Amino acid sequence: MSTFPRISVFLSGSGRTLQNFLEHMAAGTLPGVLVDVVSSNPGAYGLERAQKAGLPHTVIDPRDFESLEAFAEKVHDRLRTLEADLVLLAGYMVFFPITPTWTGKVMNIHPALLPAFGGKGFYGDRVHRAVLEAGAETSGCTVHFVDDRYDHGPIILQHEVPVLSEDTPHSLASRVFQAELKAFPEAVRLFAEGRLRLVGNRVEIMPASS
Repeated sequence: MSTFPRISVFLSGSGRTLQNFLEHMAAGTLPGVLVDVVSSNPGAYGLERAQKAGLPHTVIDPRDFESLEAFAEKVHDRLRTLEADLVLLAGYMVFFPITPTWTGKVMNIHPALLPAFGGKGFYGDRVHRAVLEAGAETSGCTVHFVDDRYDHGPIILQHEVPVLSEDTPHSLASRVFQAELKAFPEAVRLFAEGRLRLVGNRVEIMPASS
């Protein structure tokens, strides 16, 4: 793997995670070349961020397709054209079915410590509300490779945060997002350095080369 993988970012909303990637790359702390931004939502502010950064960007709205299969084929066509090495789902609110070609090449970040508080319907404040209702003492975020199930697939790394007695879903979300800003770039760096190895349903992190 090149130390500068070609990265495509998929988003549906504000693009805060995209902005985090851009800032890390500008600072030289994230090896990679952002070659594309794909939004499922034509009104996503993340598209404006991409435009300001001079990045190629497009909308592939699942509502424009008659079937999930047709939507997925359009997405894969885009990735093949760009010759992307890595896809990062950064607040992407659409189920993204991957083919075997993309096994170990699509990462997602989830605002909880999977396998807890994940799956279909667990997104945004719903996750944090569920964490608080369960009385959990810790939460955090999980970066994982994507497979054919919601919030499933081999876990790459997790960052924990405390759950405080006075927390609301909003305050907990804010603390978890700060962990996400560190965890996602860390996972991308490990990928770029060739240090992630899939072994069955597990990810092994190889030692850094001397």
